Amino acid sequence: MKPLLLAIAASAAVGSGLLSVQAHAQTSQAESQVNALEGLAGKHPGSRRSGAKGICASGHFVGNAAGRELSSAAVFSGERIPVVARFSVGGGSPKASDKSKSVRGLALQFQLPGGAQWQMANISAPVFFVSKPEQFAPFVQARTADPATGKPNPEKLKAFNDANPDTLRQAAYLAQAPVPASYATANYWGVNAFEFETAPGKGQFVRWQFVPEAGVMGLSEEQLKSMGDDFLAAELRDRVGKGAVAFDFRLQLADAADNLIDPTLAWPDSRKVVSAGKLVIDSVSPDSGGACDAMTFNPLVLPAGIKPSADPVLNARAAPYAISLGRRLGEVDRK
Repeated sequence: MKPLLLAIAASAAVGSGLLSVQAHAQTSQAESQVNALEGLAGKHPGSRRSGAKGICASGHFVGNAAGRELSSAAVFSGERIPVVARFSVGGGSPKASDKSKSVRGLALQFQLPGGAQWQMANISAPVFFVSKPEQFAPFVQARTADPATGKPNPEKLKAFNDANPDTLRQAAYLAQAPVPASYATANYWGVNAFEFETAPGKGQFVRWQFVPEAGVMGLSEEQLKSMGDDFLAAELRDRVGKGAVAFDFRLQLADAADNLIDPTLAWPDSRKVVSAGKLVIDSVSPDSGGACDAMTFNPLVLPAGIKPSADPVLNARAAPYAISLGRRLGEVDRK
């Protein structure tokens, strides 16, 4: 099984340009990012280095005419497109609390006609936590506990925050947002910009969001007191067992003045938003395994009709994903 999974990872990497000369030049930086995550959460053999706690699910996506007006991608054809999904809790520990104020994740792989794929990794915050890839490892390291005290060094943390105020925007959003009551009642944003094309040279930059049809629902402080640390997976299984859950796929259209390369900056709410399709989740894995396990959800695996922006954070994400997958598979093989 391991050689097959490694082949899948390598194939996705090559298809997205992961193993290009540019990506090779960032290998050291990518390894430092993965190492920093391991330092923060500890090593958990066989687990992802980010979003370690999660559950596999599946369903389909149906695009619409509004999507077709913006992109020639087959995902908007109007046909049912099979989807593999992974819902997760932020952080590198598979034992993270479902009550934490971290992001929730919705990673997706769309299986398009002819073998093409579209992968993405969405989070329950409208902004990312770094604006440049070189901030990633120092950000994590500044929050890693000092072995002598068991806590992050407050002076080191303050110095990093003062020098990098843009890295505080996601935390500020999460601090005021309630803890999601369900994976099915959270908004999920794609925080990077992509260019949708109907034809070469005819494009529109967008960011997207998955909005739950059930509505956004969070837990009050009083409700949290009665909740355990592991309620999200069981709640989703029970919910989907009673009926499929759905998300409206919305595209926010960039204006000429909008920043396309800084994922810590949200675009104004006044920008035009169109509904481009519906995601339906109708099956949830009965245990912690599933079809999503070997997927990296590399956001540079894109179909024709969708192109990445020049966002440096977006273009640096594939390399650490592949390194993390390689380590995970090696750990599983040694068990």
